[in-house]
Amino acid sequence: MATPATPSPARAGLWYFPIIFACGAVLGTLRTLVLTPALGPLRAVALELPVILALSWIVAGSLTRGRPSLSNASARLWMGAIALALLLVAECALALGFGQTPMGWLAGLITPQGLLGLAGQAVFALLPWLRYEIGRG
Repeated sequence: MATPATPSPARAGLWYFPIIFACGAVLGTLRTLVLTPALGPLRAVALELPVILALSWIVAGSLTRGRPSLSNASARLWMGAIALALLLVAECALALGFGQTPMGWLAGLITPQGLLGLAGQAVFALLPWLRYEIGRG
């Protein structure tokens, strides 16, 4: 993965988001077409979530390892916050592209599977920082 040697937190977030969004697009398609019809929406999200979070853990580590500009908690929290904001904007735009209204997209977030997915997105945003905290101990 070719990233600049000393990316800013913003640049790191700009890398973190599309890599995980692309992975999520593939996994989300499989979840929607294969898992949801067989297991229901909540179980399907529950099976997808550990996979995407494991990928996020790996990518966050790859993007932050050995980069002095990302060697503190604040920088890593900014990286995750920027990636999360971009993720939410992209998901809303994707929903609009598939004919949903903004309110319909928001309503989907308060279903059980939507809340589980939203919790996973919060963890996604915190993973760069969590890797920092775990590495300090």
